[in-house]
Amino acid sequence: MRVLAAMSGGVDSAVAAARLRDAGHDVTGVHLALSAKPATMREGARGCCSVEDSRDARRCADVLDIPFYVWDMAARFREDVVEPFVAEYAAGRTPNPCLRCNEKIKFSAVLERARALGFDAVGTGHYARLSPDGVLRRAADPDKDQSYVLGVLRPDQLAGALFPLGDSPKTAVRAEAAARGLVVAEKPDSHDICFIPSGDTRGFLAARIGEAPGVMVDPAGEVVGHHRGVHDFTVGQRHGLGIDRPAPDGRPRYVLGLEPVSRTVRVGPAEDLDVTALAATSPVWLVDPPAHDLTCVVQVRAHGGLAGATVRAVGDGVEVVLDEPLRGVAPGQAVVFYRPEPGGDVVLGSATIASTSG
Repeated sequence: MRVLAAMSGGVDSAVAAARLRDAGHDVTGVHLALSAKPATMREGARGCCSVEDSRDARRCADVLDIPFYVWDMAARFREDVVEPFVAEYAAGRTPNPCLRCNEKIKFSAVLERARALGFDAVGTGHYARLSPDGVLRRAADPDKDQSYVLGVLRPDQLAGALFPLGDSPKTAVRAEAAARGLVVAEKPDSHDICFIPSGDTRGFLAARIGEAPGVMVDPAGEVVGHHRGVHDFTVGQRHGLGIDRPAPDGRPRYVLGLEPVSRTVRVGPAEDLDVTALAATSPVWLVDPPAHDLTCVVQVRAHGGLAGATVRAVGDGVEVVLDEPLRGVAPGQAVVFYRPEPGGDVVLGSATIASTSG
């Protein structure tokens, strides 16, 4: 097959490209320039859109002896990922930009362009397994599994995807990179939002949304503090609340909910974060949509937030009833459905959380 290998400049995508080439595919590497003004250097483990990353990707392509190009996707990335990210925070929701980047950029914009150029598939360094019949599964390395951020992809998008690292632990990938002479073998992983390399999400949002001061209230409705904008907070947050007096019982306070219209941040004890049901919109199914109650395992965060659940269709969305409470579930996050048996590693579909209840 003719395969376009998305090369971020990191170790995972470089080894993925190498494996695709070794498997006999006709591989071309491409680095996605997602920032209109990329930083000259990468800041440790922050971001993945610097000039340095582009150069690292090119050096790896040279070692692998494959063609290499840089595609300017900055405008599309800003429109489909960055602007919705800001809008979601302004609306009091908590988005996952990596998930939307996979959905809108890597397996929509890039895959569409790749197919138009005659490529059969796009290969990436994601840690997930994809069987020939299109079944998406968790990676063999549970600590690196990225099936959650791929759970929003449609079957036709997965049909054009290749994930060569799904069966490997990260230690083996780094060792392979070193053995191949790839300069990125020991390069730190990127752990932060790529378009906020400073790590200052609050500052990034404040510069785009501005200040919208409001109050912080406890479960009794008493004002216990003030804030500069609900976009400074996420449900489940404990630190950085700016409350200068403890709760009457001395226990820590957490963000329980965000109300952007009234500019109110609700805070309270940890147990008030317990969620037993949620409503979600825009479901995407990798199997036939359930005609009746679906018993499954759900995941509500990229790492963690797992529970058994029953999912049922309600109008254009779904209702999810959890077998046990989960904490820190925020509107705007994705809920991904997994088959409960055997192994609980097959992705069934996903939806976007609209509301929660205790």
